[in-house]
Amino acid sequence: MSKKTNYSYIGIAFIILVFGIIFVPKIIDRITNNDVIRQESRSDFAVGNKTSTSNLVFIEINGEAKKVPEFSFTNQHGKTITNKDYEGMVYVIEFFFSTCPTICPRMNANLVHIQNTFEGFEDFGLASFTINPKYDTPEVLKDYADQYGVTNPNWHFLTGDQETIYKLANEGFNLYTGENEEAAGGFEHSGNFALIDKNGFIRSRIDKFGNPIIYYRGIASIEEKFDEDGAEEQISALKADIKKLLSE
Repeated sequence: MSKKTNYSYIGIAFIILVFGIIFVPKIIDRITNNDVIRQESRSDFAVGNKTSTSNLVFIEINGEAKKVPEFSFTNQHGKTITNKDYEGMVYVIEFFFSTCPTICPRMNANLVHIQNTFEGFEDFGLASFTINPKYDTPEVLKDYADQYGVTNPNWHFLTGDQETIYKLANEGFNLYTGENEEAAGGFEHSGNFALIDKNGFIRSRIDKFGNPIIYYRGIASIEEKFDEDGAEEQISALKADIKKLLSE
């Protein structure tokens, strides 16, 4: 064997030695920290990129995590929908009415934006409860949904007994709802959205003081940035938090 060949083997051996000294400890360290075996996301919504629990808090009442109460209403297709139909889904809820002349159109435009952001996610849904069920029949709600471009099969516009709906809003979610002849459209209601996880618990992020925001302001759009009172829009935050819960 020539000296030139010997030098080649010596060079290769040296490279292998250097590789081992530099990179093997790093590989061992990555294995120790579970970096090698976890799937690295190539997409913000990668199916394999699941985490056990996000940093979103559970809303607690008297020390217990608040869960969506049982409900049963009729949707825009005349089908009975209950809270069990949403089991295993992340979903957003609102209370509205189809003839609302003020905040409802803005709220639902924002929800359509969210719907389109999570298009194709079978474990994402929305629930819109009318507070004027005497007028908002399934047929009316179907036309309303079509008008807004609702395509998510898990977005149900729900109608039923008014007293039951108001109890769900005011006691179940603590989202104020009521009749008021002096209010525009004859009804008052919150412009907020509630975010529900796959197990039916109400979840939210915390504010800069460490307190849960509880609900997400639904009136101002991302483009508007602020509402009429100067409060910052929360649709972008809601989208980010839906993404977190979908990964739980």
